[in-house]
Amino acid sequence: MQLYLHIPFCHRICPYCSFYKHTPGNTDMRAFINAISSEASFYSNQFTSKKINTLYLGGGTPSMLSPTHLSELHNQLNKQFDLSQIKEFTFEANPATFDLKKAHFFKQLGITRISLGIQSFDNNVLKTLGREHSRAQAQETVPILRKANIPEINIDLMFSIPGQSIESWEDTLQCAIALSPDHISAYNLTYEEDTEFIKKHTTGEYIDDPETNAKFFHLAHQLLTTAGYEHYETSNYAKKGSSSNHNKSYWKGHQYLGLGPSAVSTINNTRWKNTPDTAKYIRQIKSVGHAQTEIENLSQEDLRIERIALMLRTTEGLPLKTFTPQEINKINILIQEKLATTKNQQLTLTPKGSLLVDSIVEHIL
Repeated sequence: MQLYLHIPFCHRICPYCSFYKHTPGNTDMRAFINAISSEASFYSNQFTSKKINTLYLGGGTPSMLSPTHLSELHNQLNKQFDLSQIKEFTFEANPATFDLKKAHFFKQLGITRISLGIQSFDNNVLKTLGREHSRAQAQETVPILRKANIPEINIDLMFSIPGQSIESWEDTLQCAIALSPDHISAYNLTYEEDTEFIKKHTTGEYIDDPETNAKFFHLAHQLLTTAGYEHYETSNYAKKGSSSNHNKSYWKGHQYLGLGPSAVSTINNTRWKNTPDTAKYIRQIKSVGHAQTEIENLSQEDLRIERIALMLRTTEGLPLKTFTPQEINKINILIQEKLATTKNQQLTLTPKGSLLVDSIVEHIL
């Protein structure tokens, strides 16, 4: 089973981010840690096997937590689950929230993979995104983590940001490549509900242009693959052996448990979401042991459709036997248009098709 923890705290709220997050404010951190521990206990008592394959701390900004709180959180998880054979322990961190001393602590905690929320190496773009770090701080983070002997490092980047030029994007890519991380994620900015960016997009101040998106995508693909990174999913590139095990488990439909406010779980064909309210989350855990708010029973057809939508984003693709005869007819049209290809009875999208993956999934289904 995979385990995800949502840490919702941020120093500053970025105007493009739709994940549940907030500044710490008056949150009682001890109460928050205790709530996560109690929720872990509630679920671990229901599982025959307590073995965790991958552990992921996301947010928010998990690296904001103090070493004391992180140690306590990890100790509590160790009591409830078997973490002894974890294949990957990923921890999201932002530049300016850690130094070499704290990076050494990450290593001591057993973290095997740090995912850095850098997004850009252009100070003007960083200002647009509301990020609190600078280009110089971003460039310092990978060497710090290397000194601390963190096994794997990912850099998150973003393109098609308002005001971002193709030259700025190329410079950001070259900066990332020069740091030689093990993994680079290059995400196309999407305008999400309940963000400042969507408001400006709605008024026409910010424009989402497919042709511009394609130009940025192709540049990233060209530079990253030339630098030796394997393009294994629409937005993800990795050096050999460094693809994200945790994310791949989602795409392949493995079971996962999410702890913390707004976290999502899928266990035994049932999916639920925790309340996206930290104060309410803490109260509900104290009251009933869990914080479930939205519960959905998934049919085999639901799971098949979801797997198609996710796995078509990967270079692994899907066996043709996954599809119905009617869907195969639609797939043949995609092959004729050079948007998809088959090899050894396995369907994958071409680079051209990868740009249109959402539309292609809608076309097939």
